[in-house]
Amino acid sequence: MAAAIETLAPAHERALLVRRARFLAWGGNAWHFVEFAIAVAAGIAASSIALIGFGFDSLIESLAGFIIVWRFAVRRRDSEAAERRAQQLVAVSFFILAAYVGVESVRTFFGAHHPETSWVGIGLAAFTAPTMPLLARAKQRVGHALGSSATVGEAQQNMICAYLSVALLVGLGANALLGWWWADPAAALVIAAVALVEGRESWRGEACCDTC
Repeated sequence: MAAAIETLAPAHERALLVRRARFLAWGGNAWHFVEFAIAVAAGIAASSIALIGFGFDSLIESLAGFIIVWRFAVRRRDSEAAERRAQQLVAVSFFILAAYVGVESVRTFFGAHHPETSWVGIGLAAFTAPTMPLLARAKQRVGHALGSSATVGEAQQNMICAYLSVALLVGLGANALLGWWWADPAAALVIAAVALVEGRESWRGEACCDTC
């Protein structure tokens, strides 16, 4: 009887972790949609390409969240093939994110119109910058416990969202206080490079071996 309990315990614990992974993914997706709506509306109002780009970045990040929900569907939760496909899909979302941020940064540098001050955007970035790392750490813990590189990779994308939030906060703040409109696209180019590295690691399946 004791042996049977020991055999069932890991399966029960994994089921709890799978539910937690799906809950975190759905919660993150809900916030990303709210973030998208606020950022795009504020970006249009302020003619801020960087803020609009940040909003669409949230939609791209929600892709990774839906991938994790798909990954842990009942028929796929123990499938190595599903894990590999999920890793690759998360990696592709990283590459899309990097390309989009890079293009929008260059457009901001050479565009004729510079963004106006957006206090709504500053408030959004100030809220997202400290909260996204908390969500990312929770996903990392669950991902490592499950041995799921896809979940850890999606958590890393949440960290990129936090980095983008800091870049956006610096850019919008510098524009509002100092008139330095170029600060946001400069920081965003650095984030695009980080996204490329994270995408490469996720494609190779290295994310699960990262430390929290």
